[in-house]
Amino acid sequence: MKLIGSHTSPFARKVRIVLAEKKIEYEFVIDSPWFEDSKVPEINPLGKIPVLVLDDETPLFDSRVIVEYIDNVTPNSKLFPAPNRERTEVKRWEALADGICDAAASAFLEAKRPKAQRSDDWIERQRGKIMRSLEFMAEELGEKTFCMGTHISMADIATGTALGYLCFRFADINWQESHPNLAKLYAKLMQRSSFADTVPKD
Repeated sequence: MKLIGSHTSPFARKVRIVLAEKKIEYEFVIDSPWFEDSKVPEINPLGKIPVLVLDDETPLFDSRVIVEYIDNVTPNSKLFPAPNRERTEVKRWEALADGICDAAASAFLEAKRPKAQRSDDWIERQRGKIMRSLEFMAEELGEKTFCMGTHISMADIATGTALGYLCFRFADINWQESHPNLAKLYAKLMQRSSFADTVPKD
């Protein structure tokens, strides 16, 4: 299999973490829709990364689709529970974490625009989403060891990916101080090689 993505994409990192947790070998192809010679639009009509190209050349896109596929085809270290209320809660955590990444990426790109074209209101709106989501996450996590209790799941991988992206792009959002339980969870996740080996970098 080939994973097409970048070192900076939080969604590509989420998939890389799952592949590592599942001990699946793959080829990591560095590409981004922002590259002038990008091949991404030829593989994914949406022009987004990550894309997982299966052995039969079938492209899978959207990180949520990819990670669920990987979890379904490998029996070891299940990250999603069987279809029930708990699975819905795991997917809610993932949706929330992905939403943080979407908002952070949107704010980051907006801030890179020329000042005359930049919307500070838009940036603040995205930052508001991030702050509310962090508060919700911290409340939901409480004193639990992992998002769903005592075992790691996709909820933790998605949450850890989002927190890591904030460390990378928005160090001024000091969520570690305001939400120490999230900081404790992130520190625990960073002890895993799947997280330590995929820290985003420019």
